[in-house]
Amino acid sequence: MLPTEQRNPKTTHIDKASTLEILQMIHAENQRSVDAVGEALPMIEAAVNAVTAALRDGGRLIYVGAGTSGRLAAVDASECPPTFGVDYELVSAVMAGGTNAFFRAAENQEDAGAAGVQAMHDKHLQSCDVVMGISASGNADFILEALKYAKSVGCTVLSLSSNPDAKIGKVADFPIFTDTGAEVITGSTRMKAGNAQKMVLNMISTAAMIQTGKVYENMMINLRPTNKKLRERMITIVCDITGVDRTKAEALLQDSGFSIPAAVERYNGQT
Repeated sequence: MLPTEQRNPKTTHIDKASTLEILQMIHAENQRSVDAVGEALPMIEAAVNAVTAALRDGGRLIYVGAGTSGRLAAVDASECPPTFGVDYELVSAVMAGGTNAFFRAAENQEDAGAAGVQAMHDKHLQSCDVVMGISASGNADFILEALKYAKSVGCTVLSLSSNPDAKIGKVADFPIFTDTGAEVITGSTRMKAGNAQKMVLNMISTAAMIQTGKVYENMMINLRPTNKKLRERMITIVCDITGVDRTKAEALLQDSGFSIPAAVERYNGQT
């Protein structure tokens, strides 16, 4: 039996526990997600290096998932443009069952291998792209066949699973295994496995963006002023980098099309 499908002896009687006891059990088990990611850092490092190299070469990062894994991938991909100012196609997510499956479970779609291949056709893959399959079990046919197709056209292939013998890991050039073990609720991989997936995806996209120049020190320098909060954050960042007051920082941004790098460059040209 897969580790993620086994019963957890620490939570066998969770249905008889008080609210606080339930929360304590979940909290204690969540720590395993953090530890599993820590143990997988060498594998994650190799994946980040591959993604960084691909992005520098004009490639894209494309996540492929089903169920919870697909939804977590979509969250990570959708947050890259507002965080790092990149195009929405640079990091994207493909979900078994299509857009509707993000909102309404379509669990049978993970068995549709041919649909996974078609989804990759629709992305018009190039050999410089990286395709990453995310699956707690690591055996979903939609993801497996998508990765096989991606590899056949020369893409670098990554995988992320919580089972050591995952089929997608055997296809991947850079497999990642997070040993989250048995879930609090048997088989509910939206919990510990999902926690680990969220952390790993954040690490990969963030580290790759840092290494491709989208971050200065620890600040987001490619923000876009799409709302009041982000506009204020941009002003604060220019203040932090240049040392000017808020009025001057806003003026620099106004004169630079609200681009932080351009505003800093303008400031440097004035001093």
